[in-house]
Amino acid sequence: MTVLAVDVGGTTIKGAVVGPDGRIRHSLTAPSQADEDPVKAVRTLCVQLRDDAVRLGAVPAAIGVVTPGLVDEDAGVVRYAANLNFRDVPLRALIGDDLGLPVAVGHDARAAGIAEAVAQGLDDFLLLPLGTGIAAAIVVRGVPLPGATRAAGEVGHIPVYPGGEPCSCGQKGCLEVYASAGGLTRRYARLSGRSDVDSREIATVAGTDPVARRVWDDATLALGTALATLTLTLDPARIVLGGGLADAGDLFFDPVRAALRDALAWREPPPVVRSVFGARAALLGAAVMARREAGLPVADGWGAPTGR
Repeated sequence: MTVLAVDVGGTTIKGAVVGPDGRIRHSLTAPSQADEDPVKAVRTLCVQLRDDAVRLGAVPAAIGVVTPGLVDEDAGVVRYAANLNFRDVPLRALIGDDLGLPVAVGHDARAAGIAEAVAQGLDDFLLLPLGTGIAAAIVVRGVPLPGATRAAGEVGHIPVYPGGEPCSCGQKGCLEVYASAGGLTRRYARLSGRSDVDSREIATVAGTDPVARRVWDDATLALGTALATLTLTLDPARIVLGGGLADAGDLFFDPVRAALRDALAWREPPPVVRSVFGARAALLGAAVMARREAGLPVADGWGAPTGR
């Protein structure tokens, strides 16, 4: 009844052994090594995670692995992930050969949407995990929509400042250049000359550091403006924000909500709320996918934090 879950990010890979109640029994983290061999890094962590589970006396039934980018869940192939240098990587086949387990491969944001839908009983909402990049899960009637080419939800590449700063995708002015955790860190480093300050510290000093205030204001305005476009296009019942930036609380949510409200002239904005899982949403979504791949039940509320 135990499953393995792996969330591959642009900076780190997170792995977990997840029990039948949705609680994490063991976890580990490793660098994603995007500039070296990220595929090898993922495979190595998966093997280590399997071995750790066995040492703990838990024989895993399946593994779920989620990544950013263009992911073909049916084929188990990551077609393209800019932050990982992935192109046509057959993750299901590779990890299946390594572990001898059923493997579910998915998109990290859509997996996070699955976790939120199961835990909260949500049907129609938009989820944006804000990490190294920004993607969205568009959930309709409880199901994340992949799109015709499996590219739905790549909102990080909406041009919010046309002609603005360059993005790793080759465009300029993309949302994730300004409003992702990685984007904030890179912009602050470029404008201040300091590379030792991460997005959490930027939030902390935004009230006293003019450079931090500039990149923070640019980020919240860009995100609120993008959310207005998404609201008018998709009409979600609510918008759920996750990832590390959401940990800043009102300092982050208040200006984002204000920017969203100001960009909507004739309608009320949907509620903008925090993910119940935060940065763990994609990891728990990978666990849900693994359970389904193994034919195990996933009850409503599975994995939800205690007390909800």
